Amino acid sequence: MTRNGSTTAPGVANRTTGDLARAAVSGWLGTAMEFMDFQLYSLAAAIVFNEIFFPNVSPAIGLIAAMGTYGVGYVARLVGAIYFGRMGDRVGRKKVLFLTIALMGGSTTLIGVLPTYQQIGILAPVLLVALRLVQGFGAGAELAGATTMLAEYAPVRRRGLIASLVSLGTNSGTLAASALWAVLLAVLSEEQLLSWGWRLPFLLSFALMVFAVWLRRNLKESPVFEQRADVAGGVALSREELRAKADAGEGLEAALHQRKGRAFLVALGLRFGQAGNSGLVQTFLLGYIATFLLMDRAVGTNAIMYGSLLGFATVPLVGMLGDRFGRRPIYLALTAATAVLAFPMMALIASGSVVALTLAMVVGLNIGVLALFSLESVTMAELFGARTRFTQLGLAKELGGILATATGPVLAATFTELTGHWWPIAAMLVVYSLITLVSAVVSPEVRGRDLVRLEDAA
Repeated sequence: MTRNGSTTAPGVANRTTGDLARAAVSGWLGTAMEFMDFQLYSLAAAIVFNEIFFPNVSPAIGLIAAMGTYGVGYVARLVGAIYFGRMGDRVGRKKVLFLTIALMGGSTTLIGVLPTYQQIGILAPVLLVALRLVQGFGAGAELAGATTMLAEYAPVRRRGLIASLVSLGTNSGTLAASALWAVLLAVLSEEQLLSWGWRLPFLLSFALMVFAVWLRRNLKESPVFEQRADVAGGVALSREELRAKADAGEGLEAALHQRKGRAFLVALGLRFGQAGNSGLVQTFLLGYIATFLLMDRAVGTNAIMYGSLLGFATVPLVGMLGDRFGRRPIYLALTAATAVLAFPMMALIASGSVVALTLAMVVGLNIGVLALFSLESVTMAELFGARTRFTQLGLAKELGGILATATGPVLAATFTELTGHWWPIAAMLVVYSLITLVSAVVSPEVRGRDLVRLEDAA
C-alpha cells in the first residue's frame, strides 16, 4: 500500500484503495449471488422439488431425480466456463462478469414462477432443467472471474486474505439461502410450503441481481489484464501475433512454448476435495436427514446456517494462514483432517441426536468445504499464467464440479438406498479429500507469484 492509497504488486498497474474496495465488493456480491442462487436450488431439490416436480415416484427415487436436476446445471457450467473464460482472457474480466451475473439472476427469478407437475405435467420438470441449464451457463464463469479479478487486484502479501472474500461471498450466499429456507420451514405449514412458499426465495433474488449489475458497470478492469505483455488495445494478441512478437525478441517465448497440462491437473485435484465435500455436506445430507433419518427438515438447514456463520471467521483466517505459511502446508493439514474425521462425523449425524448432528455438520462444513475454498480461491489463480488464467481456472473449477459436486449427491443417494447405511457417504468424503491431499503434495508452492507472468507455475 503506498502513501497515496494505491495498491501495488510486481509488474501490476496501480489501483487505489477505492478501486480495490469496489472490486472486493463486486467479487463478494457476485459469488454471494451465485451461491445463493445455487443453494436455493439445491435446498429446494433436497427438500421440496421431489414432491413438486416428481410426485409420482417413491420418496427415495424422487430424491434421486431431484438431485439429478441439481446436477445437470454443472454440465452447463462447464460450457459457460469455456465460452466466457476464453472471452475473459481475450477482452477482459469486467465485460464477462457483467454478462454472467445477469444470466444467473434472470434464470433464478424465473424458477420462482414455474408451474408445477400438477399444473402442466412432464413439461414442469423439463422447464426446470432448462432454467437450471441457463443458470449454470452464466454461473460457469462467475466464480472463476471473481476469483481472477480479486487475485489480480490484491497486494501480494495479502492476496490470500483478499481473495478469500470470494469464499466469503459463497458463504454469504449459502447462509442467506439457508436462512430463507429455515424461516420458510419454521413459519409455513407443509401445504403452504409446497403450494407457494417455495417460490419466495427465488423471486427475492431479483433485487440482488439488479444491485450487482449496477455495481459491476462501475468497476475498473483488472490491472493485471491491462499490464499483460500480450494485450494491445484492450484485446489479447492471437497466437500468430504472439509468435511474431517472440520472434522479434520481445521476451514472450516462455508463454508461447510452455507445455500445458500439469498446472491444470494439479488445480483440478485441489478442486476435487472441496467440490465433492460441498456436494455431500451442503446438498445431499439435507435430503438424507429428512428422507432417510426421518428428522425434521429444519434440522439440516439450521446446521448449515450455523456452519456458515462460523465460516465468516474460518475463511479469512485460512486466507491469512496461507499468506503467512504458504498454500501447500495448509492444504495438507485441512485435507488430512477431513479424511480422518469423515467416519466419526457421519456416525454423529446418523446418531439421531440433533446436537451431535449439528456439531458434526458445522465442523465438516468449515474444515472440509469452506476452509479449502478459501485456499482454492488464491492458489488456482497463482498456478495459472495471465494469458489463460480465466479459462483454465474456470475449467478446473467446473470440471471438478461435474466430477464431484454434481455426481456426488446422486451417487450418495444411490449407494445409501442400496446399502441402507451411512458408511458410503463417509467413504466418499475420504476419497475426495485424499485426491486433494495428493494434489497438494505434488503442487509447487505459489504464494506471492507475480500474476502478470504469462506462463503457468508448473
